Amino acid sequence: MFEEAIMSTNIPNIPLYVGGKTVQSASTEWRDVLNPATQEVVARVPFATKAEVDHAVADAKQAFASWRNTSLAQRMRIMLKFQQLLRENIAPLAELITREHGKTLPDAEGEVMRGLEVVEHACSITSLQLGELAENAATGVDVYTINQPLGVGAGITAFNFPVMLPCFMFPVAVACGNTFILKPSEQDPSSSLFLVELAQQAGLPPGVLNVVHGGPEVANMLCDHPDIKAISFIGSTTVGTHIYRRASEAGKRAQCMMGAKNHCIVLPDANKDQAINNLLGAAFGAAGQRCMANSMVLLVGKARSWLPEIVERSRGLKIGPGSDRKADLGPMVSKAAKARTERLIGSGVEQGARLLLDGRNCQVAGYPDGNFVGPTIFSGVTAEMDIYTQEIFGPAMCVVELETLDEAIAFINANPNGNGTSIFTSSGWSARKFQNEIDVGQVGINVPIPVPVAYFSFTGSRASKLGDLGPNGKQAVQFWTQTKTVTARWFAPDADGGEINTTISMK
Repeated sequence: MFEEAIMSTNIPNIPLYVGGKTVQSASTEWRDVLNPATQEVVARVPFATKAEVDHAVADAKQAFASWRNTSLAQRMRIMLKFQQLLRENIAPLAELITREHGKTLPDAEGEVMRGLEVVEHACSITSLQLGELAENAATGVDVYTINQPLGVGAGITAFNFPVMLPCFMFPVAVACGNTFILKPSEQDPSSSLFLVELAQQAGLPPGVLNVVHGGPEVANMLCDHPDIKAISFIGSTTVGTHIYRRASEAGKRAQCMMGAKNHCIVLPDANKDQAINNLLGAAFGAAGQRCMANSMVLLVGKARSWLPEIVERSRGLKIGPGSDRKADLGPMVSKAAKARTERLIGSGVEQGARLLLDGRNCQVAGYPDGNFVGPTIFSGVTAEMDIYTQEIFGPAMCVVELETLDEAIAFINANPNGNGTSIFTSSGWSARKFQNEIDVGQVGINVPIPVPVAYFSFTGSRASKLGDLGPNGKQAVQFWTQTKTVTARWFAPDADGGEINTTISMK
């Protein structure tokens, strides 16, 4: 198995996965996969050729002919086996995530568990894919719907959740009867590939689930290929906008979950310790490399006096390699990501924000080459600063101090993004006002990162989303199926021909 090779001392070439087996790429373009804590090369990933992408799509198209007719019960059994294998392999999956992404092992294990929730949801496909029936909608006429698979689907995922994000896509897609091509991030592909191998072990027929690697050119191939019917993307706004337009112009169904600027309001009646601890976890966990990270903190009224304590608790967080279970923050995924974060921190200082805690030039003993950035906190942030208008995607918290809840709601609603937002309060009235007036798709009440459980849909909104339907929950089933409506009337064998009816009505 590939997971055994990647954890060995040799540097493996990461294969493609086509037709139910690993395939070594013939590509001449390869990229080193680095351990972010050490810069050690842990694998090499190919950028697939057009012929290899075409081969994967052709295998998926061929497999679709029989997979679409596989019974719901059999698809459910495969999903049940897959969730069992996923649960049994939490530890090795987490190790692969930490090795290539850098997040701490406890965080990586939590990621696998969130992916597992989606697979468990897909195990309910026998009820999720049901249609509707109206018997005698007109005299002797029945009308019913059939939710049929689309064909070959594709998924393009970001680096920050190499297991959870693929689970947001292919388990429901294949459970609905589609076949699938996954293009994981080239920065940390090994755990994604291992995940696909586990799904294959669970009983998916060859060709149902495939993996190709690469960068923008491969993504464009998937958008353009005439045999791919739908594309799901999770990543940056720039790339997501391009994917959505290109796929849509090619006649495909598309969903793109994109960038964010998430805010958290803290009212003075909140539980102070709980609120501060949750703020730090939401802002600095995974070194801030989460699309749902709550990087904007809005302290309202007397809660503004909590700022010194927020800074001191942040100063006490431990930074280290992800393999250190006592570490609170691991390294950032790459040198480029670290450089971008530090550049944005510098811009905040230049543009007049008060730098209360500086995470630049962070040194971790024994790891001189690690991509470490420590917790960083700004106050005095305004809506015109780069640290507000851009998604930092690093361990930086920006604090805005306001007088009232109304001011805080207005501040958030003025931002174009709508991925997630939270409030910490002990007032039911304030929480209800917030959830009703806020123009953001996912709301947390005393919950810092409001990603819903997998049987509810991911409902980011506004500039954070393109497409009507999101991942997970009922919307995912709608996205990966085509509703066919059947209107049927059956006549008795000895019925006469009746009269000619030139109207469109049925009674």
